[in-house]
Amino acid sequence: MSSTRDIDNLIEMMAKLPGLGPRSARRAVLHLIRKQALLLTPLADLMQTVAATARECLNCGNVGTSDICDICASEKRANSELCVVEDVSDLWAMERAGVFKGRYHVLGGTLSALDAIGPDELRIPRLIDRVQTENITEVILALNATIDGQTTAHYIADQLEGQVKLTSLAQGVPIGGELDYLDDGTITAALNARKAL
Repeated sequence: MSSTRDIDNLIEMMAKLPGLGPRSARRAVLHLIRKQALLLTPLADLMQTVAATARECLNCGNVGTSDICDICASEKRANSELCVVEDVSDLWAMERAGVFKGRYHVLGGTLSALDAIGPDELRIPRLIDRVQTENITEVILALNATIDGQTTAHYIADQLEGQVKLTSLAQGVPIGGELDYLDDGTITAALNARKAL
């Protein structure tokens, strides 16, 4: 079996990806091997490149290949609006909808007493600093409609009360729903109908 050790290790690694279990990882690896020149080699090259160049934006927490992401560097984005999201996948979901033209702040998760995740484990202090130094006039809390998401939104609202206009996404985001799984129309409707906290 030692002749397949590397392949077995690849299957184990692939099975750790979201949405892939051992069986689907095995099928994916076998497909990649069958299409080695067309898929496996270019994929391996791209993964090596991304592993060497990917980094978090120092300003907002987005993922890119430079210290400041394209959104933060863009002159066309509204500097006064800041949309706060939990994870990069939520930022990408908002961008996919194409409605929001401001800037973002990625928290890196939500507050969770059970998991010992407090404000300092997230980018909440950086958010407060950005509001105070970047002339932000509105903070849109686009956090997932989960208990932890809403707890985090209330904490941020308390920290920023009186400093800036605070809004949240409107109805249309289902309770327990996550932005990454919503269609573009739902995200658009929710963003357009946001309300003050």
